[in-house]
Amino acid sequence: MKVVVIGLGSMGKRRIRLMHKYDDKILIFGVDTNEERRKMCGEEYGIETFCSLTEAMKAICFDCAFVCTAPLSHHVIINQCLKIGLHVFTELNLVDDGYEENIHLARQNDRVLFMSSTFLYREEIKKIKTIIQKENCKLNYTYHVGQYLSDWHPWERYNDFFVGNKRSNGCRELLAIELPWLTDVFGDIIKVDVVKSKMSDLNISYDDNYLILIQHTTGYKGTLAIDVVSRKAVRNFEVFGEKLYLSWDGSPTGLKQYDYEKKAEVNLQLYKEIDQLENYSNFVVENAYLEEITSFFEAIANGEIPLYSFEKDKYILEIIDKIEA
Repeated sequence: MKVVVIGLGSMGKRRIRLMHKYDDKILIFGVDTNEERRKMCGEEYGIETFCSLTEAMKAICFDCAFVCTAPLSHHVIINQCLKIGLHVFTELNLVDDGYEENIHLARQNDRVLFMSSTFLYREEIKKIKTIIQKENCKLNYTYHVGQYLSDWHPWERYNDFFVGNKRSNGCRELLAIELPWLTDVFGDIIKVDVVKSKMSDLNISYDDNYLILIQHTTGYKGTLAIDVVSRKAVRNFEVFGEKLYLSWDGSPTGLKQYDYEKKAEVNLQLYKEIDQLENYSNFVVENAYLEEITSFFEAIANGEIPLYSFEKDKYILEIIDKIEA
């Protein structure tokens, strides 16, 4: 199989590294307008690179593409790939530009159009869902996700990549990461009440913190705090009810369940081996990124249905639009 990775930044490099781990027989090629990135990926991963997708397609007949560029450029690249018959894996889009056309193109050409939603592949999320379904009792949750925007990419200014843009802003990305798994675990959302503002001195033109009260169709309720101002990177999750108390700190070893008979918290061990990179937060687990790559290739080879889709993402983006409005 011949794969082209379009966009050789941090996510593009992650996908290349994990594809090599998944199957070292896959032939990987890279595309990026940045010469330094092309050179770095060529040296580090031993792949051939091109300065444009058009140039790459003239030289190589690809089977599928990974779209890892800035989100606002995705729909045009996805459209170009689908029109030449490629299966497409895309990182978060954050906006629904071109969704209807690209969904139609994928169906018309019988191509897999795969949307990343990495947290759905986290073992902690799977375990939370299993426990909640088993207990089947009324529950509330509180969840705070925050990290200071300047710390997201310490190697570059936040206004030099997509989180500086109001349409693809940092709070919007956090919501696009968290809401898919929250709706998968607790059910579709029927109502949101929002308090938001800009409370920092960050040079951005959007609200930097949100307090959101969420009601789900299942009767579950939650409070979600999202921000790009917290000087400590945090993921603090609690779910509580008469029969259940769970807490999670966002790390692969941080899911705990309270045993109310023994009056003690039990740490739930979920991974045989945890794949993490030194230069990333302990919230970032490579295992889940590898699992969704596996899911993409299984969808191509065996027709397996992925956990997430463009249709589901369109629904999530509509909720985010309401939250931002």
